[in-house]
Amino acid sequence: MEKAEGRMKEAYGALVGDEAKKEEGRALQRKAQAQAEAEQRERTRQAEALAEEAEKVRDRQKGKGGLLGDVSDTLPKL
Repeated sequence: MEKAEGRMKEAYGALVGDEAKKEEGRALQRKAQAQAEAEQRERTRQAEALAEEAEKVRDRQKGKGGLLGDVSDTLPKL
């Protein structure tokens, strides 16, 4: 939303020759870009945390059989 508003202010400033309005528009666009980048970093951080937790769960499930693993699964039933 702020990015679009910034573009409009910059365009309006260019149209009427108002340098202050153009700069205000550019500043709004930079702010919107910084917010989008921060949100993306947070989404990436959350995805990495979920992936790490899933990997830990998988590793715990693999190792449930103790020192020899699940050897009993390969032995014939008597």
